[in-house]
Order: sequence, then structure tokens, then C-alpha cells
Amino acid sequence: MQANKVRQKIRSGQSSFGCFMGMGSTMVAELLAHAGCEWLVVEMEHNGLDMAEVEQILMAMNGTGTVPMVRIPSADPVFIQRSLDIGGLGIAVPMVKTAEEAKAIVRASRYPPHGARSFGPLRASNYTIDYEGYFDQANDNILILLILETAEAVENLEEIANVPGIDVIYIGAFDLCLSLGLNPFDMPLPEIDKVIEHAQSVAKRCDVALGIGSGSPEELHQRAAQGFTFLGYGPDYQLLLGSLRPGVEAFKQLG
Repeated sequence: MQANKVRQKIRSGQSSFGCFMGMGSTMVAELLAHAGCEWLVVEMEHNGLDMAEVEQILMAMNGTGTVPMVRIPSADPVFIQRSLDIGGLGIAVPMVKTAEEAKAIVRASRYPPHGARSFGPLRASNYTIDYEGYFDQANDNILILLILETAEAVENLEEIANVPGIDVIYIGAFDLCLSLGLNPFDMPLPEIDKVIEHAQSVAKRCDVALGIGSGSPEELHQRAAQGFTFLGYGPDYQLLLGSLRPGVEAFKQLG
């Protein structure tokens, strides 16, 4: 089984850099993996991808050393099961609000006696060639990321972060704004800054990594200085737009 070097890094207090992918492209995944992303999270919550398409995207990362992860649509154990069986080494879970929900997510991602995951990792075990090795190593290799994006989760954050097996708390600023009755397009907002400060404190006490996205090198450095260690850059469609827009503006100026 491929060792999850990203989980090892963040568990030892080091930083890791990657990108969320919303475009559903195997070629974009392969490019980003070769370009230096240590992890890639394939989006399933906010687009139309099905598991067969996600599997193809994970295949595109093969041989690059990039850790493949899936942002599942919900905490349903079926999504967890299938994302891991097709080769995901981690899951990003939206809208988790309580410690009980976090415990259920960990249980669904671990084989007995530490969880309740059903055995059948076809692609993940190299089509049964590494069946025994996968079973022996999977529980220590799967990275669990929870997206902090509701007022209820903020209230329960310490209990959530204390759940064994939770590796990353990732700030989902847009949905967090909506949950708090704020307009996300007014950011930066003091209310969100206050949540971030609280999350920083909780992450230190509970020994979990804190993650957030950045859209520029300057913001990336700022977030790293704030103590974020699971550092997103992008996502992929914003990177494409950011490269295209200056060209569009230059063309318009040609007259």
C-alpha cells in the first residue's frame, strides 16, 4: 500500500501543500500532481462527478507520489467506503457538526477492531494483489479531514477535534459565513477572524492540523505564518481563471 506521506508530515507538525479540484479533469489532476502538489482533493460535493469518474482521476495521479483524496458529498458511510476502495488515501467531509458525527466518520474509515469498514478494496489493493498488505496498513494510512463550515461545528469544535483519528480541521470560510448570517463576499470579516483564532487554539490543544485555502503566494505565506499546516492553493478553476484574466484584459487594451 502507498504510504500516506502527507498524513505522516502533518502528524509530525510539518506543513503540506496541495489543491482542491472541482473541474473533474484527469489531465488537470495529472498536471497538478507532476507540478508539485503533495495532495489533491477531488471534489464530489459541488459538481456532477460520480465514483467511476473520480476513480479515473485518481488513476491519473499514479506514479507521481501525490496523495489522492476525495471530498465526499456527505458523511454517508457508502461514500466513505467507495472513496477508499477506489484508491483514495483520505477523505474531506463537509458539514460535520458534532463529535458523534466525527466518530462515525472515523469508524467508517477503519477496519475492525478499530472501526466498521467493510473489506473489499479492489483498486486500492492493486486488484487484490496487495490484499493482506492493504488490510494491515490501511487504518494507519487514511487521512480524515473535516471541513469547519457551520456555527454548530464551531460550538462543538473542541469535542470534534479531540476525536481520535481526526487529522485536519479545514476552514470552509464561505459556508461558515452563510451559517453565521454573513455575506461571504464581504470577507475579510472580524467574525471569521474570531473563528480562525478559536480554531488555532483548539488545534494546538488537540494536536490536529489546521487547513485553509489560499489564492496567492502572499496569502499562502500569511496563512503559514498563522499556523496553518494543511495549505490549499487554488482550487484548480481559480488557478485557470487567474491565468486567463490578465490575457483577456491585455487583449481588450489592444483596441
